[in-house]
Amino acid sequence: MFQFEKEQKVCEIGGVKIGGQPGDYPCVCVSSIFQKGDKVFAGKRKEGFDEKRAEELLKTQERMSMETGIPGMADIVANTGDEFKLFIDFVTSNSDMPFCIDAWVMKPKLAGAAYCAEKGLLDRMFYNSLTVWEKDLETEIREIADIGVKHVLLVAFDQDDQLPSGRITGTQRLLDAIEKVGAEFESIIVDTSVMNGPATAFCSIANRMIKDKWGFPTGSAPSNGSYMDLARFKEKWQFKGWSATDAALESLSAFYYHDMIFSGPMAGATRILPAVAEAAAFLASAVFAEHKRMPKDPNHPLYKLFPDFVEQLKTLA
Repeated sequence: MFQFEKEQKVCEIGGVKIGGQPGDYPCVCVSSIFQKGDKVFAGKRKEGFDEKRAEELLKTQERMSMETGIPGMADIVANTGDEFKLFIDFVTSNSDMPFCIDAWVMKPKLAGAAYCAEKGLLDRMFYNSLTVWEKDLETEIREIADIGVKHVLLVAFDQDDQLPSGRITGTQRLLDAIEKVGAEFESIIVDTSVMNGPATAFCSIANRMIKDKWGFPTGSAPSNGSYMDLARFKEKWQFKGWSATDAALESLSAFYYHDMIFSGPMAGATRILPAVAEAAAFLASAVFAEHKRMPKDPNHPLYKLFPDFVEQLKTLA
């Protein structure tokens, strides 16, 4: 269950390693900032953002990452190329975290990628994302290859097959398009596209299949599923009850074949990173039970949070 025969790829973005055999490296949490509804915006987006609050979000995520051993990244969400310039400058001036550029449409994403190239940030950025529903996919692939993008996220889905197998066909379509263009990227990560909370299990199964077939690092956005139920569950159980379901979904995903999760707004870092750290330690212990193998990352949550248990495990190896 916790060992693939296929060699597992490990990509490194801004010093953070993603992928490998289960338990080697902890699941990475990519938290969004400047997304629609982010409280850094007191009014309309065009009126600017609260820099003090945005800085606090970044510093809190960095602190939680240091305390838990779970690597954090920033998912920078923007609507225009000018927004990307502003937000990228702010994040990189106030944090050393790696980040991705995230937009619904191609034009601002390309502008964000080009700006990262101009600023010498391509080692610490991944492109979010190439999707199966982009109508001009080959143009997008050609453009980001010409810009020099090194790390790219593929969002795989098949509307005609919404079971895990559809994520495999979706991945293959994206890989075929990359090959047709003749592009090469240093790192490819596959996001298997969340439908809702419980259906995130489909992502975990698809991730296992993708890792078995290609060895790519894999992930998804469990937060997309949990936030679909925010209003409904808050009405039933208030925010505290909903937040428990959110942390549970994120940590379950981290245990089951997710090298990376898009974990929702950065304001939730104090809730999500500890939950994912527990899941990472749980997974590392399961791997040890089956294979007597310990994590490769010296900062892994198992080492950081449970040193006494680690010493016990060493006597059992």
